Amino acid sequence: MTHLIHELGPVWPVLIFLLAISIVAEVCQTAGLFEVAAFWAARAGGGRSVRLWLLVVALCVACTAVLSLDTTAVLLSPVAVALARQCKLPPLPFALTAVWLANTASLLLPVSNLTNLLSLQTFSHLGGQSAYFRTAWLPAVTAVVATVVIIAALHPRVLRGGYDIPQAPAPRDKALVILTGATCVVLAPLFVSGITPAIPAVVAAIVLVAALAVRNRPALRDLTVPWTLALGVLALFVVVEIARQHGLDKVLADLVGGGHGVSADLRLAGVGAVTANVVNNLPAYLALRPTAADTPQRALALLVGVNTGSIVLPWGSLATLLWRDRCKRAGLQINTLRFIGESAAVALVTVVATTLVIH
Repeated sequence: MTHLIHELGPVWPVLIFLLAISIVAEVCQTAGLFEVAAFWAARAGGGRSVRLWLLVVALCVACTAVLSLDTTAVLLSPVAVALARQCKLPPLPFALTAVWLANTASLLLPVSNLTNLLSLQTFSHLGGQSAYFRTAWLPAVTAVVATVVIIAALHPRVLRGGYDIPQAPAPRDKALVILTGATCVVLAPLFVSGITPAIPAVVAAIVLVAALAVRNRPALRDLTVPWTLALGVLALFVVVEIARQHGLDKVLADLVGGGHGVSADLRLAGVGAVTANVVNNLPAYLALRPTAADTPQRALALLVGVNTGSIVLPWGSLATLLWRDRCKRAGLQINTLRFIGESAAVALVTVVATTLVIH
Protein backbone atom coordinates (compact mmCIF):
# COMPACT_ATOMS: atom_id res chain seq x y z
CA MET A 1 0.00 0.00 0.00
CA THR A 2 2.84 2.39 0.84
CA HIS A 3 4.44 1.69 -2.55
CA LEU A 4 1.11 2.33 -4.29
CA ILE A 5 0.66 5.68 -2.53
CA HIS A 6 4.22 6.66 -3.46
CA GLU A 7 3.78 5.75 -7.12
CA LEU A 8 0.54 7.71 -7.30
CA GLY A 9 2.34 10.86 -6.15
CA PRO A 10 2.29 12.52 -9.61
CA VAL A 11 -1.47 11.97 -9.85
CA TRP A 12 -2.65 14.31 -7.10
CA PRO A 13 -1.46 17.59 -8.67
CA VAL A 14 -3.11 16.50 -11.93
CA LEU A 15 -6.45 15.83 -10.25
CA ILE A 16 -6.32 19.08 -8.28
CA PHE A 17 -5.52 20.97 -11.47
CA LEU A 18 -8.41 19.21 -13.25
CA LEU A 19 -10.93 20.27 -10.60
CA ALA A 20 -9.60 23.82 -10.22
CA ILE A 21 -9.33 24.66 -13.92
CA SER A 22 -12.82 23.20 -14.48
CA ILE A 23 -14.19 25.60 -11.87
CA VAL A 24 -12.35 28.47 -13.60
CA ALA A 25 -13.98 27.45 -16.89
CA GLU A 26 -17.41 27.22 -15.27
CA VAL A 27 -17.20 30.76 -13.90
CA CYS A 28 -15.86 32.04 -17.26
CA GLN A 29 -18.81 30.45 -19.03
CA THR A 30 -21.29 31.87 -16.50
CA ALA A 31 -19.77 35.33 -16.96
CA GLY A 32 -20.07 35.11 -20.75
CA LEU A 33 -16.32 35.35 -21.37
CA PHE A 34 -16.34 32.64 -24.05
CA GLU A 35 -18.97 34.46 -26.12
CA VAL A 36 -17.02 37.73 -25.87
CA ALA A 37 -13.75 36.01 -26.86
CA ALA A 38 -15.53 34.29 -29.76
CA PHE A 39 -16.88 37.62 -31.02
CA TRP A 40 -13.43 39.21 -31.15
CA ALA A 41 -12.02 36.13 -32.85
CA ALA A 42 -14.81 36.32 -35.43
CA ARG A 43 -13.89 39.95 -36.14
CA ALA A 44 -10.22 38.99 -36.49
CA GLY A 45 -11.21 36.33 -39.03
CA GLY A 46 -12.46 39.05 -41.37
CA GLY A 47 -15.40 37.05 -42.71
CA ARG A 48 -13.29 34.27 -44.29
CA SER A 49 -13.83 30.76 -42.93
CA VAL A 50 -10.29 29.52 -43.61
CA ARG A 51 -8.76 32.52 -41.86
CA LEU A 52 -11.05 31.99 -38.88
CA TRP A 53 -10.12 28.31 -38.66
CA LEU A 54 -6.40 29.07 -38.93
CA LEU A 55 -6.83 31.56 -36.10
CA VAL A 56 -8.33 28.79 -33.96
CA VAL A 57 -5.41 26.54 -34.94
CA ALA A 58 -2.88 29.19 -33.89
CA LEU A 59 -4.65 29.82 -30.58
CA CYS A 60 -4.83 26.10 -29.80
CA VAL A 61 -1.16 25.51 -30.62
CA ALA A 62 0.00 28.51 -28.57
CA CYS A 63 -2.25 27.69 -25.61
CA THR A 64 -1.23 24.02 -25.61
CA ALA A 65 2.49 24.72 -25.89
CA VAL A 66 2.55 27.37 -23.16
CA LEU A 67 -0.38 26.56 -20.87
CA SER A 68 -0.72 22.77 -21.31
CA LEU A 69 -3.14 20.61 -23.24
CA ASP A 70 -5.68 20.47 -20.40
CA THR A 71 -6.00 24.25 -20.40
CA THR A 72 -6.72 24.21 -24.13
CA ALA A 73 -9.36 21.53 -23.66
CA VAL A 74 -11.11 23.43 -20.88
CA LEU A 75 -10.75 27.09 -21.90
CA LEU A 76 -10.43 27.11 -25.70
CA SER A 77 -12.90 24.37 -26.64
CA PRO A 78 -15.93 26.42 -25.48
CA VAL A 79 -14.55 29.44 -27.35
CA ALA A 80 -14.20 27.39 -30.54
CA VAL A 81 -17.78 26.10 -30.26
CA ALA A 82 -19.20 29.56 -29.46
CA LEU A 83 -17.19 31.04 -32.32
CA ALA A 84 -18.57 28.61 -34.90
CA ARG A 85 -22.12 29.14 -33.71
CA GLN A 86 -21.86 32.92 -33.77
CA CYS A 87 -20.57 32.73 -37.35
CA LYS A 88 -23.22 30.13 -38.34
CA LEU A 89 -20.53 27.59 -39.21
CA PRO A 90 -20.53 23.87 -38.30
CA PRO A 91 -19.20 23.74 -34.71
CA LEU A 92 -17.88 20.16 -34.87
CA PRO A 93 -14.73 20.84 -36.98
CA PHE A 94 -13.78 23.69 -34.66
CA ALA A 95 -14.35 21.56 -31.57
CA LEU A 96 -12.33 18.68 -33.05
CA THR A 97 -9.53 21.06 -33.99
CA ALA A 98 -9.32 22.10 -30.34
CA VAL A 99 -9.17 18.58 -28.90
CA TRP A 100 -6.84 17.10 -31.50
CA LEU A 101 -4.36 19.97 -31.29
CA ALA A 102 -4.60 19.97 -27.51
CA ASN A 103 -3.00 16.52 -27.68
CA THR A 104 -0.81 16.62 -30.78
CA ALA A 105 0.62 20.08 -30.10
CA SER A 106 1.75 19.05 -26.62
CA LEU A 107 5.32 18.05 -27.50
CA LEU A 108 7.05 21.42 -27.85
CA LEU A 109 7.82 22.40 -24.24
CA PRO A 110 8.09 20.46 -20.98
CA VAL A 111 5.12 22.41 -19.55
CA SER A 112 2.91 21.42 -22.49
CA ASN A 113 2.18 18.00 -20.98
CA LEU A 114 2.85 16.35 -17.63
CA THR A 115 4.41 13.41 -19.48
CA ASN A 116 7.00 15.84 -20.88
CA LEU A 117 7.85 17.07 -17.39
CA LEU A 118 8.29 13.51 -16.19
CA SER A 119 10.59 12.79 -19.15
CA LEU A 120 13.05 15.49 -18.06
CA GLN A 121 14.81 12.87 -15.92
CA THR A 122 16.03 11.32 -19.16
CA PHE A 123 17.20 14.69 -20.52
CA SER A 124 18.72 15.97 -17.25
CA HIS A 125 22.26 14.72 -17.95
CA LEU A 126 22.18 16.34 -21.41
CA GLY A 127 21.18 19.83 -20.38
CA GLY A 128 17.66 19.55 -19.00
CA GLN A 129 14.93 21.61 -20.65
CA SER A 130 17.19 23.02 -23.35
CA ALA A 131 18.17 19.49 -24.38
CA TYR A 132 14.51 18.54 -24.43
CA PHE A 133 13.68 21.45 -26.73
CA ARG A 134 16.57 20.67 -29.11
CA THR A 135 15.31 17.11 -29.47
CA ALA A 136 11.60 17.88 -29.57
CA TRP A 137 11.14 21.03 -31.67
CA LEU A 138 11.12 19.41 -35.13
CA PRO A 139 8.86 16.48 -34.13
CA ALA A 140 6.59 18.99 -32.36
CA VAL A 141 6.24 21.13 -35.49
CA THR A 142 5.69 18.01 -37.60
CA ALA A 143 2.91 16.84 -35.28
CA VAL A 144 1.08 20.15 -35.62
CA VAL A 145 1.44 20.28 -39.41
CA ALA A 146 0.30 16.67 -39.82
CA THR A 147 -2.74 17.30 -37.63
CA VAL A 148 -3.73 20.46 -39.51
CA VAL A 149 -3.41 18.69 -42.88
CA ILE A 150 -5.55 15.73 -41.86
CA ILE A 151 -8.22 17.99 -40.30
CA ALA A 152 -8.41 19.94 -43.56
CA ALA A 153 -8.78 16.68 -45.47
CA LEU A 154 -11.51 15.37 -43.15
CA HIS A 155 -13.47 18.63 -42.96
CA PRO A 156 -12.88 20.58 -46.19
CA ARG A 157 -16.04 22.68 -45.67
CA VAL A 158 -14.28 24.59 -42.92
CA LEU A 159 -11.85 25.98 -45.50
CA ARG A 160 -14.46 27.21 -47.98
CA GLY A 161 -16.68 30.24 -48.12
CA GLY A 162 -17.20 33.04 -45.68
CA TYR A 163 -19.40 34.17 -42.85
CA ASP A 164 -21.13 37.26 -41.61
CA ILE A 165 -19.36 38.87 -38.67
CA PRO A 166 -21.79 38.60 -35.75
CA GLN A 167 -22.97 41.42 -33.56
CA ALA A 168 -21.29 41.94 -30.22
CA PRO A 169 -22.98 39.85 -27.51
CA ALA A 170 -24.86 41.70 -24.81
CA PRO A 171 -22.64 41.69 -21.71
CA ARG A 172 -24.07 39.71 -18.82
CA ASP A 173 -21.83 41.35 -16.23
CA LYS A 174 -19.07 43.55 -17.61
CA ALA A 175 -17.07 43.57 -14.38
CA LEU A 176 -17.16 39.77 -14.15
CA VAL A 177 -16.17 39.41 -17.82
CA ILE A 178 -13.17 41.67 -17.25
CA LEU A 179 -12.15 39.80 -14.09
CA THR A 180 -12.42 36.35 -15.68
CA GLY A 181 -10.52 37.50 -18.77
CA ALA A 182 -7.78 39.09 -16.65
CA THR A 183 -7.51 35.91 -14.56
CA CYS A 184 -6.99 33.76 -17.66
CA VAL A 185 -4.32 36.17 -18.92
CA VAL A 186 -2.51 36.12 -15.57
CA LEU A 187 -2.59 32.32 -15.50
CA ALA A 188 -0.48 32.12 -18.68
CA PRO A 189 2.87 33.28 -17.22
CA LEU A 190 2.18 31.47 -13.94
CA PHE A 191 1.72 28.16 -15.73
CA VAL A 192 5.17 28.49 -17.35
CA SER A 193 6.93 29.95 -14.29
CA GLY A 194 7.93 26.58 -12.86
CA ILE A 195 5.23 26.63 -10.18
CA THR A 196 3.12 23.49 -10.01
CA PRO A 197 0.16 24.41 -12.29
CA ALA A 198 -2.32 23.21 -9.68
CA ILE A 199 -1.36 26.07 -7.34
CA PRO A 200 -2.27 29.06 -9.57
CA ALA A 201 -5.29 27.13 -10.84
CA VAL A 202 -6.59 26.69 -7.29
CA VAL A 203 -5.96 30.36 -6.47
CA ALA A 204 -7.75 31.43 -9.66
CA ALA A 205 -10.71 29.17 -8.86
CA ILE A 206 -11.01 30.63 -5.34
CA VAL A 207 -10.82 34.21 -6.63
CA LEU A 208 -13.43 33.66 -9.34
CA VAL A 209 -15.84 31.75 -7.11
CA ALA A 210 -15.58 34.54 -4.53
CA ALA A 211 -16.23 37.14 -7.24
CA LEU A 212 -19.23 35.19 -8.53
CA ALA A 213 -20.59 34.96 -4.98
CA VAL A 214 -20.45 38.74 -4.76
CA ARG A 215 -21.79 39.53 -8.23
CA ASN A 216 -24.31 36.71 -8.74
CA ARG A 217 -24.66 34.41 -5.75
CA PRO A 218 -27.55 32.30 -7.17
CA ALA A 219 -25.29 31.30 -10.10
CA LEU A 220 -23.06 29.38 -7.68
CA ARG A 221 -25.69 26.63 -7.60
CA ASP A 222 -25.22 26.04 -11.34
CA LEU A 223 -21.45 25.44 -11.17
CA THR A 224 -20.53 21.86 -11.99
CA VAL A 225 -17.39 20.22 -10.59
CA PRO A 226 -16.32 17.01 -12.43
CA TRP A 227 -15.91 14.83 -9.34
CA THR A 228 -16.92 11.66 -11.20
CA LEU A 229 -14.33 12.34 -13.90
CA ALA A 230 -11.60 12.90 -11.31
CA LEU A 231 -12.49 9.70 -9.45
CA GLY A 232 -12.52 7.76 -12.73
CA VAL A 233 -9.02 9.00 -13.61
CA LEU A 234 -7.78 8.08 -10.14
CA ALA A 235 -9.28 4.59 -10.49
CA LEU A 236 -7.44 4.14 -13.82
CA PHE A 237 -4.14 5.01 -12.18
CA VAL A 238 -4.75 2.59 -9.33
CA VAL A 239 -5.65 -0.27 -11.67
CA VAL A 240 -2.57 0.30 -13.85
CA GLU A 241 -0.25 0.58 -10.86
CA ILE A 242 -1.58 -2.68 -9.39
CA ALA A 243 -1.13 -4.33 -12.80
CA ARG A 244 2.48 -3.06 -12.90
CA GLN A 245 3.13 -4.73 -9.57
CA HIS A 246 1.87 -8.01 -11.05
CA GLY A 247 3.95 -8.18 -14.22
CA LEU A 248 2.62 -5.50 -16.57
CA ASP A 249 6.07 -3.92 -16.91
CA LYS A 250 7.54 -7.13 -18.32
CA VAL A 251 4.67 -7.57 -20.77
CA LEU A 252 5.11 -4.01 -22.03
CA ALA A 253 8.88 -4.39 -22.28
CA ASP A 254 8.39 -7.48 -24.46
CA LEU A 255 5.95 -5.59 -26.67
CA VAL A 256 8.28 -2.62 -27.06
CA GLY A 257 11.38 -4.68 -27.73
CA GLY A 258 14.84 -3.15 -27.95
CA GLY A 259 17.12 -1.60 -30.48
CA HIS A 260 17.41 1.84 -31.99
CA GLY A 261 16.52 3.47 -35.28
CA VAL A 262 13.33 4.31 -37.12
CA SER A 263 11.67 0.87 -36.96
CA ALA A 264 12.37 0.51 -33.23
CA ASP A 265 11.04 4.02 -32.57
CA LEU A 266 7.89 3.38 -34.61
CA ARG A 267 7.29 0.21 -32.61
CA LEU A 268 7.76 2.07 -29.32
CA ALA A 269 5.52 4.95 -30.39
CA GLY A 270 2.87 2.50 -31.59
CA VAL A 271 2.85 0.57 -28.33
CA GLY A 272 2.71 3.86 -26.45
CA ALA A 273 -0.28 5.06 -28.50
CA VAL A 274 -2.23 1.82 -28.07
CA THR A 275 -1.49 1.61 -24.34
CA ALA A 276 -2.45 5.25 -23.83
CA ASN A 277 -5.82 4.68 -25.48
CA VAL A 278 -6.47 1.64 -23.32
CA VAL A 279 -5.49 3.04 -19.92
CA ASN A 280 -4.96 6.83 -20.39
CA ASN A 281 -1.73 8.46 -21.49
CA LEU A 282 -0.21 9.34 -18.12
CA PRO A 283 -0.35 5.86 -16.52
CA ALA A 284 0.73 4.47 -19.91
CA TYR A 285 3.78 6.72 -19.88
CA LEU A 286 4.67 5.79 -16.30
CA ALA A 287 4.40 2.10 -17.16
CA LEU A 288 6.46 2.37 -20.37
CA ARG A 289 9.07 4.89 -19.19
CA PRO A 290 11.62 2.24 -18.07
CA THR A 291 11.68 0.82 -21.62
CA ALA A 292 12.59 4.18 -23.20
CA ALA A 293 15.03 5.83 -20.81
CA ASP A 294 18.30 4.92 -22.55
CA THR A 295 18.40 7.71 -25.18
CA PRO A 296 16.62 11.04 -25.79
CA GLN A 297 15.34 9.72 -29.12
CA ARG A 298 13.69 6.73 -27.46
CA ALA A 299 12.24 8.95 -24.74
CA LEU A 300 10.77 11.26 -27.37
CA ALA A 301 9.38 8.37 -29.43
CA LEU A 302 7.45 7.26 -26.36
CA LEU A 303 6.16 10.80 -25.84
CA VAL A 304 5.02 10.91 -29.46
CA GLY A 305 3.00 7.76 -28.87
CA VAL A 306 1.38 8.68 -25.57
CA ASN A 307 0.84 12.38 -26.40
CA THR A 308 -0.17 12.51 -30.06
CA GLY A 309 -1.54 8.98 -30.34
CA SER A 310 -3.83 9.05 -27.30
CA ILE A 311 -6.74 10.77 -29.07
CA VAL A 312 -8.62 7.74 -30.41
CA LEU A 313 -10.64 6.67 -27.37
CA PRO A 314 -12.35 9.27 -25.16
CA TRP A 315 -10.37 8.26 -22.06
CA GLY A 316 -7.01 8.19 -23.85
CA SER A 317 -6.04 11.52 -22.34
CA LEU A 318 -7.36 13.72 -19.59
CA ALA A 319 -7.62 16.57 -22.09
CA THR A 320 -10.05 14.56 -24.22
CA LEU A 321 -12.18 13.74 -21.20
CA LEU A 322 -12.24 17.41 -20.21
CA TRP A 323 -13.06 18.39 -23.81
CA ARG A 324 -16.05 16.04 -23.96
CA ASP A 325 -17.29 17.46 -20.68
CA ARG A 326 -17.00 21.05 -21.97
CA CYS A 327 -18.71 20.11 -25.25
CA LYS A 328 -21.57 18.55 -23.30
CA ARG A 329 -21.84 21.68 -21.16
CA ALA A 330 -21.95 23.74 -24.38
CA GLY A 331 -24.75 21.59 -25.80
CA LEU A 332 -22.65 19.98 -28.54
CA GLN A 333 -23.32 16.28 -28.96
CA ILE A 334 -20.36 14.15 -30.09
CA ASN A 335 -21.00 10.95 -32.06
CA THR A 336 -18.64 8.52 -30.37
CA LEU A 337 -18.13 6.17 -33.32
CA ARG A 338 -17.46 9.02 -35.73
CA PHE A 339 -15.08 10.59 -33.22
CA ILE A 340 -13.15 7.34 -32.82
CA GLY A 341 -12.89 6.80 -36.57
CA GLU A 342 -11.66 10.30 -37.40
CA SER A 343 -9.38 10.42 -34.37
CA ALA A 344 -7.79 7.13 -35.43
CA ALA A 345 -6.93 8.65 -38.81
CA VAL A 346 -5.42 11.73 -37.18
CA ALA A 347 -3.47 9.63 -34.68
CA LEU A 348 -2.07 7.26 -37.31
CA VAL A 349 -0.87 10.02 -39.63
CA THR A 350 0.52 12.16 -36.82
CA VAL A 351 2.33 9.40 -34.91
CA VAL A 352 4.01 8.01 -38.03
CA ALA A 353 4.98 11.38 -39.49
CA THR A 354 6.29 12.69 -36.17
CA THR A 355 8.28 9.58 -35.31
CA LEU A 356 9.97 9.57 -38.71
CA VAL A 357 11.60 12.96 -38.08
CA ILE A 358 13.04 12.15 -34.65
CA HIS A 359 16.34 10.99 -36.13
